[in-house]
Amino acid sequence: MPVIWLIDAYRAGERGQVRALVDALTQAPDWRSETRVLEYRKAVFWPHLFGWDSLAGITRASAQQLAPPWPDLVISCGVRNEPVCRWIRQQSGGRTRYVHIGRPWAALETFDLVITTPQYRVPEAPNVLQNLFTLHSVTPERLAVAREEWADAFADLPRPHFAVITGGDSGPFTFGPKAASRLGKEASQMARARGGSLLVSTSSRTRPEAARALSEAIDVPHYFYPWQADATRNPYLGILAWADRLIVTGDSIAMLSEACATGKPVQMFDLGGMRANYMDAPRDFRLGGSLYAFMLRWLWQPLSRDITRVHEQLRESGSAVWLDEVLVTARISRETDLQRAVAAVKALF
Repeated sequence: MPVIWLIDAYRAGERGQVRALVDALTQAPDWRSETRVLEYRKAVFWPHLFGWDSLAGITRASAQQLAPPWPDLVISCGVRNEPVCRWIRQQSGGRTRYVHIGRPWAALETFDLVITTPQYRVPEAPNVLQNLFTLHSVTPERLAVAREEWADAFADLPRPHFAVITGGDSGPFTFGPKAASRLGKEASQMARARGGSLLVSTSSRTRPEAARALSEAIDVPHYFYPWQADATRNPYLGILAWADRLIVTGDSIAMLSEACATGKPVQMFDLGGMRANYMDAPRDFRLGGSLYAFMLRWLWQPLSRDITRVHEQLRESGSAVWLDEVLVTARISRETDLQRAVAAVKALF
């Protein structure tokens, strides 16, 4: 029976990917998993900077969780977890397999398998699985449950339902009040033209001022959920389930991946500057965004990620279009990226 150690990621989007893969693997009766949640010594950066196999970057209490018997497989994400996972493999005498999700920072040969997506620009290699979408747990079964759970909230709103799902600032792109207001107006116009309504959800990365601007710009029947850290119920899956069409801000590859998993038409909203030949409305200014744009263009590529590569591939594959483009029929893949990832992991054994 293979035993998996899930070294939990420290960012929400990455955490969802790692857990989705482990959940899919442990659906088989002969696989089981254990989760390790680590605390980090933020001032200690040299283990991942120099590619060490080390526990120096985590607290002593966290290190005490890592003891034999060693697992058959360790799965994680994030630069701070790389030295820890390599250390575990070293302690096992090389028996433990190490699977990394997302951007790898160390040399590719230090991983048994890297599961990544286009924005990280990882070179092709025998131990690299290049997926179009991030891993997630949006399945027909979960959507069916969410549809029933949120029927009272959404069933009476006029159809078609347009989902509007927002992220936030990402690299050189800024989702501020200007972009949010533009999104609210354009989505309202589309819903009004078809006699429909909007199902709107912000996220943990949506700034309050952007959420307010979005809400104020909407002038059609709608449901609006402002993200709350302490909320007991979140309608996100319900919105995916009840939507007839989905509009997702282009900053979030994870939410675009989940939207495409519904099998419904998906449109991407350009925050500003996501397309070289697109003349859009005035953009929100953010100093960090300008610095990131400089780094993306002129500095060492592994320091940054280029999400426009994902946008291009989504359009080329027919998975999504921009909001101002003609909506096409949704593309449904025979094999999901999660299924491909599961197969690649099992091939290690």
